[in-house]
Amino acid sequence: MASASRATPETLPAWQTLKHHAETLKRIHLKNLFGNEPGRFSRFTHRGAGLTLDLSKQRWDDDTLEHLLALAFEAKVPEAIEALMSGKRVNTSENRPALHTALRLPPSAELHVEGEEVVGAVHESLAQMQVLVERLHAGQWRGATGKPIQHVVNLGVGGSDLGPLMVTHALADYRPRNIHPVEVHFASTMDGSQLADYLARFNPEVTLFVLSSKSFTTIDTLSNAETAREWLLSRLAGHASAPVSKALIERQHFIGVSACPEKMSEWGIAPEHQLRFWEWVGGRYSMWGTIGLPIALVVGMTHFRALLQGAHAMDRHFAEAPLEQNLPTLLALAGIWNVNFLDIRAHSILPYDGRLEYFAAYLEQLEMESNGKSVTRQGQAVNYSTCPVLWGQLGPNAQHAFYQLLHQGTQPVVCDFIAPLTRYDEVEERDTRRHLKAQHRLTLANCFAQSRVLMLGDDAIDDDGPRPEHKRYRGNQPSTTLLLDKLTPETLGALVALYEHKVYVQAVIWDINPFDQWGVELGKQIATQTQRLLEGEGELDRVDASTRGLIEAFQAAEREAEAPSRDV
Repeated sequence: MASASRATPETLPAWQTLKHHAETLKRIHLKNLFGNEPGRFSRFTHRGAGLTLDLSKQRWDDDTLEHLLALAFEAKVPEAIEALMSGKRVNTSENRPALHTALRLPPSAELHVEGEEVVGAVHESLAQMQVLVERLHAGQWRGATGKPIQHVVNLGVGGSDLGPLMVTHALADYRPRNIHPVEVHFASTMDGSQLADYLARFNPEVTLFVLSSKSFTTIDTLSNAETAREWLLSRLAGHASAPVSKALIERQHFIGVSACPEKMSEWGIAPEHQLRFWEWVGGRYSMWGTIGLPIALVVGMTHFRALLQGAHAMDRHFAEAPLEQNLPTLLALAGIWNVNFLDIRAHSILPYDGRLEYFAAYLEQLEMESNGKSVTRQGQAVNYSTCPVLWGQLGPNAQHAFYQLLHQGTQPVVCDFIAPLTRYDEVEERDTRRHLKAQHRLTLANCFAQSRVLMLGDDAIDDDGPRPEHKRYRGNQPSTTLLLDKLTPETLGALVALYEHKVYVQAVIWDINPFDQWGVELGKQIATQTQRLLEGEGELDRVDASTRGLIEAFQAAEREAEAPSRDV
């Protein structure tokens, strides 16, 4: 990223220019911007890596973009892009690179980072993962009693859960044929509710667990793992036909994915069933490597590698395209304009494709954990807004939920509409394909119509009659539309990489570090202390009155539950 001596963003000349420029643009309605610029769509629409990015419905004009590009140059965005891609230590608080882009480099590439060539090691880890995937797909991975594995449960949280969950759902159509059926499931909640449901339904003889944790100390994941191990031991160790040892159960029913092999070994995971990744891969950026094992199990290694290729195509575009044509940079600048100059601090992600059901949740972590910061890289408190509040849902469902607020509420919200241009070409039965394609056209009609109404308000309706106030749509709500040529492993990879790089550019301009998450750590520490208090250890009078009252309420409920019942 930029040098430590760089001026804070609000002191940059372009920032000051944009503040004055915004006062003019705030008074201009989007419908007038379109009326004054017949070529606006072409001017603000760009393509790359199978994606079309339409920024014409943003509340900006040519001058705005010129000033924003000047801000990007003053903030040294081009130098920051080069630093990221070349493996410099852009994670300043932890003094290490952020090399998730290296995970999707092709085998023929070379990248030397501080004297070490990293591409070879990346592809060695992928080759090891492929061996495990192919064993499971061939039905050759057998549980402790000799039966082939049928269920794989991924135990992870945050980046070890959200990325793989999102992609496996999005690419479920790409499951390989003619393989041994293996169903992939996800359990992340520390309360055990997700896991308990699986344990009630699955046969332990054919169930395998993947422990995904970069540090291998994440309490959420390890508590689920201990429950899973106890379940297997209680059900299999005394198996009537073939009792088995704890060591064999751990060997045949667990895979570990972590940057800490010694901790995996201590837990009991066999070395040959350990998949590694590196400290220079942030958790929320880790699905491109071995944390992506569940993805590969669902779609196969060929399609997993295609996902990497799509992300790499966006990486190349990000590194090579000039800023004025650079999709991640333009998307980032639109966000900077909305947050810092139009004072729009809510951002909704609205996919119009059911396969992208978990995409909004994935972006919530990517953006808010990365850029939810209030301190510069030099340790100074910021006096400007950084990451907006991100939220979203499938667009067709959200239309019947929170679109009322988007259209007539008092809170301004910028929206990202995301949809594939084509779908259902692969359906063989002609009448079914015709009906499904009609549904896809209906979905796109809703997607395009909603962004149009958000922009134009009442003017989107061919009706000159007066409208009562409660039926008024004022419009002027900015939005972005992202179109995928088709939802494939390649275009999904490019889409995710687009947002990753957008987050990075915004962090560069805001002068914050997007690759740490110290705000998560204190809550973990206090939770550990609080757990001891719940168990009756420690002094309750040392905590605040609210926490003390809540703990006492729990302890009273626990005593009542454990008391012997009395006949009345």
